[in-house]
Amino acid sequence: MTEGQEGFFASHINTRSPRHSASAHQIISFYKQDWFEYVSFSYQVKFEHIFSSMKKMILLGLLMCCNILVLQAQERPQVFEGAEIIPISGEPIQNGVLIIQNGKITAVGAAGSVTIPRNADRHDASGKVIMPGLVDTHSHIGEGDGGDRSSSMHPDVRILDTIDPRSKTFNKAMAGGVTTANIMPGSGLLISGQTVYVKTRPANTIEEMVVVVDEETGIFGGLKMANGTNPLRAGGTPGTRAKSAALVRAHYLKAQDYKQKIEEADGDQEKMPARDLEMETLVEVLEGKRIVHNHTHRHDDILTAIRLSKEFGYRLVLQHVSEAWKVADEIAEAGVLGVSIIGLDSPGGKMEAIGIRDKNGVMLEEAGADVAYHTDDPIVDSRFFLRMAALGVREGMSRDRALEALTLAGARMMDLDHRVGSLDAGKDADFLILSGDPFSVYTHVEQTWIDGEKAWDRSDPEDRKYAIGGYDIFRFSSNHSHHEGN
Repeated sequence: MTEGQEGFFASHINTRSPRHSASAHQIISFYKQDWFEYVSFSYQVKFEHIFSSMKKMILLGLLMCCNILVLQAQERPQVFEGAEIIPISGEPIQNGVLIIQNGKITAVGAAGSVTIPRNADRHDASGKVIMPGLVDTHSHIGEGDGGDRSSSMHPDVRILDTIDPRSKTFNKAMAGGVTTANIMPGSGLLISGQTVYVKTRPANTIEEMVVVVDEETGIFGGLKMANGTNPLRAGGTPGTRAKSAALVRAHYLKAQDYKQKIEEADGDQEKMPARDLEMETLVEVLEGKRIVHNHTHRHDDILTAIRLSKEFGYRLVLQHVSEAWKVADEIAEAGVLGVSIIGLDSPGGKMEAIGIRDKNGVMLEEAGADVAYHTDDPIVDSRFFLRMAALGVREGMSRDRALEALTLAGARMMDLDHRVGSLDAGKDADFLILSGDPFSVYTHVEQTWIDGEKAWDRSDPEDRKYAIGGYDIFRFSSNHSHHEGN
């Protein structure tokens, strides 16, 4: 406090009061102390504010640097060299080179035939095998559900609305090398709902996992249908196989009528039929935009599924097809989009599937049908997916077609072969690093890469537990049942 300021305070003190007069200097002293405390406090507050602002700026700068480093890591080419590469679309490449960048494959070839960018991160994969991520055309991972028993047909129901993107079943699938999956409702109904195609990568929302087939249509899945024993109801409808086919036929006839009304309206909103979510889905099927995935086992049920698809002209993938070996030629001649089969590796099941044979793969291959494998997880654990095709090879299926049945063939059956299923430039960087031959019982999936990022790593203790845990550990609480809509 300056001398002038002291005088100002002294002049304002009532010195006529003995009490005040006696304490004038004390009061001035008090004000001096208070003044210094105020000034000191003010500078302290300002300093703390400045320091806090500096801390925030430093943290922001660090975060920006981290983001830049992450972006640079994503933008920097990743090179995997020295491995045997199985591209599926071509012959295996010894001492191969795979280059990825920004989530896509940029080059594949033998060492010396591929130019390696100077700024690339290089990974020595000598002694390993690299192949495309596996495509599972029929799975129930994700803990979703479908239609209920209020009706035998629910084409409007979307399993997408019920999947848990944080489900540990996705970790299990990655441990088995599955990078793309067709997640389906159950088969307890004639039409149990819409399927969804997903990448199995870690995500917070299902939208982050969805693979859109066509940006123009926005479709990201097929339609699950079923016939045979599962949809039959005791004392209900349908009660017979014949009634099952009749109900499906009637629903598609209704959809044809709905489609015709839309076409006749020719964009005139006043003439358009009222919105019907069930019919809209079936119209997508009739227009070939949405693929039907039809659960079926017995040879006569297989032929019924084919008959209905021909009658209404929709694209069909036959699923399970336990007795395919009985009608392999008929399936091939029908020109269905594909046949997705499951291997026999454990006892149990049901009477209509008693005719299943591991020779289905070779029989369909020889007949000329496009064949893929699936897990139907949890019926077959996703971690045993490679083994499905190995069993087919043991029965006579060619090695090349068996590998294709785990990858590119499945991608074709989901309209995703332009993105996944083979190691070709321009496709999504989804691939596996294996410890050895894909069909050896001693081989492990060591790493699973999805969209150019390492999504699962066996050397990581947290990831490893999903590879070595018991069969029943990762089953979700609401177990999948083929006899219900979920």
